[in-house]
Amino acid sequence: MVSSYVHRYPQVVKMPSASEVLKLVGVGVVGLTLGIEWLRWLYRRLKPAARVTEVLFFPCESSCVERLFASGDASKQPCPCGMSHSLKDDSFSRLLFHLLSARVSLDVCVFSFSNMELSRAVLHLHARGVCVRVIVDRDYMYITGSQIGMLRKAGVPVRHELSRAVHMHHKFAVVDGRLLVCGSLNWTMTAVQSNQENLLVTDDPAVVAPYRGQFQRLWLANDPARHKVLPVHDSHQKGRARNGGPMMFKCHDWKSEELSQEAKEGGL
Repeated sequence: MVSSYVHRYPQVVKMPSASEVLKLVGVGVVGLTLGIEWLRWLYRRLKPAARVTEVLFFPCESSCVERLFASGDASKQPCPCGMSHSLKDDSFSRLLFHLLSARVSLDVCVFSFSNMELSRAVLHLHARGVCVRVIVDRDYMYITGSQIGMLRKAGVPVRHELSRAVHMHHKFAVVDGRLLVCGSLNWTMTAVQSNQENLLVTDDPAVVAPYRGQFQRLWLANDPARHKVLPVHDSHQKGRARNGGPMMFKCHDWKSEELSQEAKEGGL
């Protein structure tokens, strides 16, 4: 019936040419492709972001961590040292991995800091241009093996609890203002290799935000410029500056003003 209609009225109905059919098919394919890509984009936008949640337990055995400090092809080269090079990361390697992932800032708030590998990680980030700030307990910053002197010598900003009646007993770090590492672990060799300890690593904003606020609150509260210089025991003189004042440094990091404003607005 259709063919007879076309034969009778050829001037009314014109069959598309092969080139026109190909064009129509091409337009359809392009439209379908764009539609699929749009659906993928919409799915990625609406899909909840994958959260980092990791629990680390200590003690853990010693293993080589040189690959974590190496960059580029150097990280793929075989290491000649005699330590374990297990393909399965241990808890300490995971801790270093998370800390060394910092690209902008690292805020460390820890009671005791004497672990040389963790000190090396902090110094490595500082040399790379990452803004590092450290808060420690006043008494424990002077214990044998403390790495605080090394950090200050390198120019890392360090502040300590100014009150004699209170110990700064926190153990947490915030990486780039988005990743939290917290738990019972002091940054000491004994804690890593001998003690039963734990760490939680998370990038959940609802958990990270209070720790960011707490760090900024302690950082501002222990600013030596706002306090009268307290007398220090003779054994602490090595930790003082040449002018007799406390060796303190300021870090004008990317979040300083923003966090200060958050502290004011949130009543921190």
